[in-house]
Amino acid sequence: MQLKKRKMTLPRACLQTPIDWAAKLCFLRFRCSRIFKYAARRFSKTPLFASITRLCKKALTFLRAALFGGALLVPNLAYACACGCGVFDVGTGAMMPTGVGGSVWIQYSYMDQNRNWSGTKSANAANNSDKGITTNFITAGGQYMFDRAWGVQVEVPYWTRSFNTTDDSGNPAGFHHASWGDVRVKGVYAGFSDDMATGITYGLKLPTGDSHYPSFDRDTEIGTGSTDWLLGAYHMGRIGGPFGWFVNGQWEHAFTVRDQYRPGDEVDGALGAYYEAGSLTGSDSIAPLLQFIGSARRHDTGANAAPNDSGYTRLMISPGVEYKVEPVKLYADVEVPVYQNMNGNQLVAPVLTKVTMAYDF
Repeated sequence: MQLKKRKMTLPRACLQTPIDWAAKLCFLRFRCSRIFKYAARRFSKTPLFASITRLCKKALTFLRAALFGGALLVPNLAYACACGCGVFDVGTGAMMPTGVGGSVWIQYSYMDQNRNWSGTKSANAANNSDKGITTNFITAGGQYMFDRAWGVQVEVPYWTRSFNTTDDSGNPAGFHHASWGDVRVKGVYAGFSDDMATGITYGLKLPTGDSHYPSFDRDTEIGTGSTDWLLGAYHMGRIGGPFGWFVNGQWEHAFTVRDQYRPGDEVDGALGAYYEAGSLTGSDSIAPLLQFIGSARRHDTGANAAPNDSGYTRLMISPGVEYKVEPVKLYADVEVPVYQNMNGNQLVAPVLTKVTMAYDF
């Protein structure tokens, strides 16, 4: 990111559409559930219903492949704040639903963007007026499956961010800000199979985060100021014996924006495998895993954006481990970029870290 320092004095837009869209999504979930149950009772033994079911499964498979393929190929994703935060929304199957009931979790992620990058290689720091962005991400989340098909998920983030840059006179300047971030509300549908191995997620990212801190530019703010569509899909499977695999992808698109800033469309995808190593105490289980995470983001647009210094593609390798002592789950990983292609000059992090603790009920 190459930022031009200026005070943010544009007026806040008053958005009512998130409530409207949330109501529509809830209504759609209710109607679809009733329609599916009625159709299953009435037509489950007919050839036409069987064909439609097979077609829906094939469509989901195509969507899953498109989401993951897009994560590796589409130049527009993975930094929900033009920094790479969206990558924390995909990965291990630890948070994917496996039964009726609920789960709550707290997640801590850390990212220190201290290297200037242009294209596919490191660039001279003098080419970028920004020198460093360090962010601590704390996210409280909850998920509840009403039955083996439908559920809901909510995530509430809180960020602390330090920003080191140069002012208009070329002098070093540092700023620190902490704020609630953009809340994500999603529905979950996992009724494609009895084992709930395949599902889709859909919902909204709401403009609840602070997007007007005066010392940050728009692509450095904790909140984007936009309302975004969220659409994702996942699948979990077995390879054989103690080995399993998972794929997970999410697409994000801003459809309502404010202050002449639109964040670029974003896609994140993860493909991984894990090994069920057994128990350490007899009442627990441990599973090391390895995943590849692909990210892409388009250029930001608008009068307050920096389109020439935003947008990228990236591929990371991420070893991790999951430890369970029911009803508690612990998960940790590190994410190391192995390929990065940044537009213009942008700050990148040499490594990203994530730790999650969850409680099932």
